[in-house]
Amino acid sequence: MNTSGPVEYFILEGLKDKSMLPVFFTVYVSILSGNSIIMYLVKTDPKLNTPMYFFLYNLSFSDIVYTSVTIPNILSIFLTEAKTITKTGCFVQMYFFLSTDVTVRALLTVMAYDRYVAICNPLRYTTIMTKQVCLLLIFASWGFGAVTVLPSAIWATQLPYCGPKIVKHMFCDHSSVVILACTDTTRNGFVGLSAALFSLLSTFFLILTSYIYIGKAIKRMGTAEQLKALGTCVSHLIVVCISYVSALCVYISYRVGKFDPDVRIIIAVMYSVITPLLNPIIYSLRNKELQDAMKRAFSRFTIVSKTTRKTVPNSL
Repeated sequence: MNTSGPVEYFILEGLKDKSMLPVFFTVYVSILSGNSIIMYLVKTDPKLNTPMYFFLYNLSFSDIVYTSVTIPNILSIFLTEAKTITKTGCFVQMYFFLSTDVTVRALLTVMAYDRYVAICNPLRYTTIMTKQVCLLLIFASWGFGAVTVLPSAIWATQLPYCGPKIVKHMFCDHSSVVILACTDTTRNGFVGLSAALFSLLSTFFLILTSYIYIGKAIKRMGTAEQLKALGTCVSHLIVVCISYVSALCVYISYRVGKFDPDVRIIIAVMYSVITPLLNPIIYSLRNKELQDAMKRAFSRFTIVSKTTRKTVPNSL
């Protein structure tokens, strides 16, 4: 035990290979661009003014927030080699990373409920999924994320940190920081694991329940209706599968004692970027309405550009 005094800052010692800088930069730009395009299309195209796309808009926004909590700091470490982060900054980053992660799962659950109402109660869809209900579900999702991780984040700040200061990660991961405390952290580990399992299992159970009812409803439909219903669900199902499988890989890596630390870091970082990176691609490739909205947006941009060029006087 090191009793040299309370820790005022931490040193983030993750991947040392600087060749990863272009990869992280490209991934982050792709996440910002892809999700921003989705948000722009939903905001500006009247044909996307439905609850499904409203939830997709919020999912894209939460993905941007989720990755912006960590990746800019990772890029800064690669660029400047300034690996220190203040103790307060570390815990703020930890809290927002954890809470936004849970919020993303809550939003995926809300989207599953939206598909359940649309397919199982199509005649009542507009009366059930009103604007007020949609806003309530969004606030509930963010509230669920904020409250679920609050105990583990608060208790982590209450621990005495008297050295060492080196966090074996690219960002302030809860497990990697708590292990540095110079006291018993059994309670913190239990609370952190309980919050993670609760958020994972509760949202997964609700999503699974929604799709069980959706599956039963689809069985009673004709072939054309089945294809249409499946078409509105397949993108969401792919995103859910990727999200939960990658989360499972992360939790397994943390529970296996002999797991290589660098591999664990790579898995954790990949987990934090893979869903935000793939969401826009999956929804764009699988959703004809979004594709049509992109074409309309491109047409508007082309018309505006041509009009602007025509109105600019020739200086020659």
